[in-house]
Amino acid sequence: MDRADLVRSIAGAQDGLITRAQALQAGFSRHEIDHLVAISRWLALARAVYLTDSRCGDSPGRRCRIRAALLSLGTNAHAVFGTAAELYGIAGLPRRDEIHVGLPGRAAKLARVSDPAIVLHQLEHPPGAVVRVNGIAATEPRLTVSEIILREHRYAAVSVLDSALNQGLLSPESLAAIPAMIRGRRGAVAARGYLAEADGRAQSPLETRTRLRCVDGRVPPDTLQLEVRDADGYLLGIGDLGWRGPKVIAEADGRDAHGSAEAIFADRRRQNRLVNAGWTILRFTWQDTLHPNYIPQTVHRAIAAARIRRSWG
Repeated sequence: MDRADLVRSIAGAQDGLITRAQALQAGFSRHEIDHLVAISRWLALARAVYLTDSRCGDSPGRRCRIRAALLSLGTNAHAVFGTAAELYGIAGLPRRDEIHVGLPGRAAKLARVSDPAIVLHQLEHPPGAVVRVNGIAATEPRLTVSEIILREHRYAAVSVLDSALNQGLLSPESLAAIPAMIRGRRGAVAARGYLAEADGRAQSPLETRTRLRCVDGRVPPDTLQLEVRDADGYLLGIGDLGWRGPKVIAEADGRDAHGSAEAIFADRRRQNRLVNAGWTILRFTWQDTLHPNYIPQTVHRAIAAARIRRSWG
C-alpha cells in the first residue's frame, strides 16, 4: 500500500481526518504536509489535525469537528458533558458551539488548546467510564447524563433524562443508580429532584417542557402517549399528554415531527377523529413553553369547559 492509499485508509476510519503524526508515519514529510494545507488540499481543523476529504468542503460537520478536537489532544481525550450527549443523540440541551473534552490530570495540564471552541476539563474517570460512540471516545451514557444534570437547570436536565430513557440509553435500573453516583457533589440535591421527574415516554424536549409547565401550573397530565380507541378497539390517535377524566389532550407540535405537509395533513385527520370522539385537543409550540402561565392556564380552561359540557349533557 503506497502512502496516499495508507492516508486514505486511516482517514476513512476517522471521518476523513488525519493527524500530523499519522501522516508522517505514512511517509509524508513535514514540508509536504504544510504544502497540502497551503494549497487547500488538506484543511487544518485542529492543532496538527487535517481534513483530507475534499467532499466536505470548508464546512465540515459537527461530528467531524468533535473528532478533530479529540485527535488534537491525544489518545486519552474523550468527549464529556453536552458533547458526549450530542454524540449519543441525547436531546434537550441548548445548541452550543463548545466542544467539551475530558483529559486525566497530567495530560490536561500538558495539553495546549488554541481553539476557543474547545473547553478542556481535567477529569479522572474510573475504568469502563469511557466508551466508543461510532469510533469516538466519550463518557458512557449514565455518567454523561449524571454529569449534565449536576450542571443544567431543571427543564434542560429533565429533558436530557427523558431523551436518554426514551432512546434506551438509560434503563430504570441505571437511572436508580445515579443518586449514589452524584452523592455529595455540588448540585446533587436539585439533580435528585430532576431524576424523580424523568419520564421516558416523552418523545421530545418539547413534550418534556410542556409537561413541566403543566406540573408547575398544578395541572399535571395523568398519562403520556395516551391511546384513544373507539368502541371496536380501533386506534383513533395517540396524544402526547392526556387528561382522561375531562377527555383533554395536549399536543407538543415540534417543527421536525410536525413540519412537513404530510405530517400536517395526518395531524388534521387524527385531530378530527379525536374531536368527533369527544376529545378536546390543545396544541402547543416551543414558543408557548417560554411563558410560564400560558400552557397551564389553557389546560385549566379546557378542563373546566369540558366539565361544564358534561354537566349539561
